[in-house]
Amino acid sequence: MATYLLLLIISASAFSTLNADVSIDCGSSESYSSDDYSIGWVGDDLYIQHGESVELQSSKPIYQPMATLRVFTDRKKNCYNIDSEKGSKVLVRAYFFYGNYDGKSSPPKFDLHFDGNHWITVETSADQLVSYEAIYVTKTDTISVCVAQTFPNMFPFISAIEVRNLDSKMYGYSDSNRALMLRSRVAYGTEVIVRSTDDFYDRIWVPAVKGDDFTVLTSDETFIEVSLDDSPPRALFQNAFATDNTSTSIQLGTNLPTTKVPVYMNIYYSEASVLDSTQKRSLQLLVDGKINSKPFIPVYGTAGEITLYNLTANSDTTFSLAASPDSTLPPLINALEVFTVSDELTDGTNSDDVEGLVSLQDEFDVLKDWGGDPCLPSPYSWDWINCTSGSTPRVTTLYLGSFGLSGFLPDFSSMTSLEIIDLHNNSLIGSIPEFLGTLPNLKQLNLAGNDLSGTIPSSISKNKKLKLTVTDNPNLCVSGKSCKTASVDTSGSGGSSSSGGRKKSKLPVILGTTIPIFVLVWVIGGVCAVLHHKRKSEAIAAGNV
Repeated sequence: MATYLLLLIISASAFSTLNADVSIDCGSSESYSSDDYSIGWVGDDLYIQHGESVELQSSKPIYQPMATLRVFTDRKKNCYNIDSEKGSKVLVRAYFFYGNYDGKSSPPKFDLHFDGNHWITVETSADQLVSYEAIYVTKTDTISVCVAQTFPNMFPFISAIEVRNLDSKMYGYSDSNRALMLRSRVAYGTEVIVRSTDDFYDRIWVPAVKGDDFTVLTSDETFIEVSLDDSPPRALFQNAFATDNTSTSIQLGTNLPTTKVPVYMNIYYSEASVLDSTQKRSLQLLVDGKINSKPFIPVYGTAGEITLYNLTANSDTTFSLAASPDSTLPPLINALEVFTVSDELTDGTNSDDVEGLVSLQDEFDVLKDWGGDPCLPSPYSWDWINCTSGSTPRVTTLYLGSFGLSGFLPDFSSMTSLEIIDLHNNSLIGSIPEFLGTLPNLKQLNLAGNDLSGTIPSSISKNKKLKLTVTDNPNLCVSGKSCKTASVDTSGSGGSSSSGGRKKSKLPVILGTTIPIFVLVWVIGGVCAVLHHKRKSEAIAAGNV
């Protein structure tokens, strides 16, 4: 038995190391292993650079991953981006421990998002840990977890994030276009939390509270056979709750909301003892007192499961396990999972626009810290873009004036719905890209206050529908005008120089006047020297004659 447990711990530890799972301690810069559950934690430096890291001060001991947090006081939303594999089934957990970090004794409320979908409105507690869990199939190769401010002076924060990869067969009755939102996951009969060292997928099973009508059963079998697709840990089947008699049913706590929602439920069971020929344990699931399943019989030494789905319920709905009429033994239960089912998941912002935005982020470091879906959920788009409405929005505006951009403009021609591009007062160099004039919906292009050079592409200069502003680009040539023109507005509006009034270097003008004068003096001096030498030669020749 001890050898088996050791191997189980080693295999779980190897899984945590080799699998692409991650546990992020938000606000921390350290990497360490948690002694409680042998979980490897990493700081959030590689996942986000925005926000403020805060270390909690408390006279009471705090679980190390909850001892720091990251708080965000600006932007509509702030996101962590975590690499994943498109189409993989994942479990994502987010933790929030306020701990009066700001000294205001005022736990904030804010929104939580994942992959462009609204998750839940987080209601933090003064001294209690709050966590949320979602299971879903990813639609891209990136998982995003975002917090968004929704109430004035209530700044969102986050304490920790965990991502676990699940087997594709798990929770197989759920719709792959929807997420399962955990409401309850309990283990009956155990006194400690069951998770990583026992559960290969690191689900957290909380001990159920024992009522007076329950008896704790301990299995006579030390090795339970578990061949279920949902892969519950064997540790769940070592203990169970049973009622005292066949006439008493087991009422299942669901923690469902007050409004009716779609639910998904897993009930796990296993017979605890070898029964003789006179004994029989047969169970039925009842919903609001009505039989909802055929009778099922727990098998000794083997894990069993019944799944309930395609049903709506709320906190008033009752779920219970009762003994069948022919059962001689009372009902039992080992574990329970309760989920609500989300709305259909979004496919995210149009992929062509995402491609163009990624090109901008690759070129300009100042943009790299913007994560999550660019447009969704509405109205929490990135601060420097505007988007259309709809399930697959398009980006219509880039507001990147005075953004500290430096370098060449990359190709973002895939963003064909752009109507306004504002890039004024940056440090852009090189020529104006030809593709800007081919964007079919572009109406305004502001490139003022940069260091662009060359000529304006004909696709732009001949576009009568486009208002172009290129003032304060001293090295930019405008068709039909001198290249020395330092301020030009081709929109015909006579525009003014960009905000900031940047001073341009006079070095090219100085060199342009000094170098030709120097050359002219050198040429004149050379001619005089030649003429002098010629006259001197003629004088010497005349003297000889």
